[in-house]
Formats: sequence, structure tokens, C-alpha cells
Amino acid sequence: MSVPPSVVIAGCGDVGSRLGLQLHMAGWQVFGLRRNVAALPAGLLPLAADLTELACPAQWPATTPDYLVYCATPGSSEESAYRATYVEGLRHVLGWLEQRGQRPRRLLFVSSTGVYGQREGEWIDETAPCQPAGWSGQVLLEAERLALDSGIPASVVRLAGIYGPGRRWLLGQVRAGYRAPSEPPQYANRIHAEDAAGLLACLLQADARGVALEEVYLGVDDEPAALHEVVDWLRARLGVSHWAAESSARRVGSKRCCNARARALGWAPRYPSYREGYAALLTAESD
Repeated sequence: MSVPPSVVIAGCGDVGSRLGLQLHMAGWQVFGLRRNVAALPAGLLPLAADLTELACPAQWPATTPDYLVYCATPGSSEESAYRATYVEGLRHVLGWLEQRGQRPRRLLFVSSTGVYGQREGEWIDETAPCQPAGWSGQVLLEAERLALDSGIPASVVRLAGIYGPGRRWLLGQVRAGYRAPSEPPQYANRIHAEDAAGLLACLLQADARGVALEEVYLGVDDEPAALHEVVDWLRARLGVSHWAAESSARRVGSKRCCNARARALGWAPRYPSYREGYAALLTAESD
């Protein structure tokens, strides 16, 4: 009987825990790395560690993990927090592997479509130029390069706006009368948290089968949509009739991301557009 693949999920929060559960159900050995391991779901092996530490944690697996998924998220929106989490945190984990003389089969680094700076509603894929306007995208690009140059075969997964249980920012804004401009339309991309985890699982399982992976994948649903269309749909579903006094749109980019490369591996989102995803959230709210 073959030994099941093993994976360390570094920064095992919402998406990481969903990924861990999917892999655990598929028979994988899953180590969930986070400071508060009490928050890990049952079935994941706890790996208590602080990504700011240089020394390899004592609980680190003695046997080389087949895979490393780095999906940490910063505790604040400060540039220092982004750099500490994405760049320095990844550097520390790579150092831990080196301290133990370990080299996984592949590293998945979870990044963001924020590395793209397109603003005119362009359709983009993984080959589009990355010219982020702000420091957050620049920090992520630096971390992506660190992953790709690590000496471990690596793939970067650029996720769009993640929503799902516990991620209801837009619902709250719409209830408060959120306004989004219709001219010019602000195109936004999103992915349900469960689908984000499903894509990561699909990539890992494909690699385990011997499928050659690309260096970059976009993690988005099937239907980029103008923000005002999403808001109008949610207003109708929520029965909101009032408007806020002023426009409250916060997004400055406008692009439409294509998920064809991910779909070519056999991945398909459970929630192909905002309609299915937000309908499921609203149904859960009413239960």
C-alpha cells in the first residue's frame, strides 16, 4: 500500500483549513501550521509555529513533507505587516527546510491578483504584465520571486477577492447603501473561499499524479463582473432600497481575469459566479 502524500500548510487560516480538510478527506497527511493550533479543524496535525521566528519549530515533521503550501495572511494592512508575512515569513520557512535538509516536491505560494495594475477592464491571464500601482502588489511580487527562485519547484496561485462565510464585507456595505459607479464600470474578480481551497487541492493532486504544473495560476471564478451589477443584484436580494449619501466604492483597479489555465487541469468552481456564491451565503444567513 502506497504512503499517502504529506503537506505542510503554512499560515493555516480560513482557506488553508478548507484546503487541509479537502486533502485530509482524500487521505493525505496534513500538517496545519499556525500560532494558535487550537483553531485547526479536526483531522489536521497541529504544527505550532510563528512565521517570524528564525529557528525551525520543534514540531516540524521529521520526514520531508511532499508539499509546502504557503498561504499566510498579514495581521494588518500596514506595509511592514505585509513584508513580514509574505517575504520574511516565507524566507523563514524556506530556512527551516534548509535547517532540516528537506526539499519538498513542490511549493505552492498563495498570492493575489493585486499584482496586476490594469485599470481599463482589460481581459488578462497569467501572461499579462504585472505592474502594480501600490506597495502591496510590489511586496507580493517580491515574495513570488522568492518562491520561484527558492530551488524548490514552485507555482504561484494568484487569488482574486475571496468571499464566503466570515467574509461578508460587501454584504454589509450593500445593506448600508453602498454605491458603485456604473460609468466607467469597475470590473472586479472574486472566488469563494471553498473554491480557492479546491483549486489549491487540484494543483497538489495533479502534481502528485505527475502532471507538469505551470509557474502561475489565476484563482478566479468564471464570471468577472462590474461592481455595480453585483451591488444591484445584492440590493434586490436583500431588499435594500436606500442609497448612501456618497459613493463608497473603494476599488481602483478594473480588470477581468481568465481562469482557463486552472480549468485546463480539470478544476471547476463550485460557485461559478457571484450569484451562486452570495445566494449560498444568504441562504446560510436565513437558516
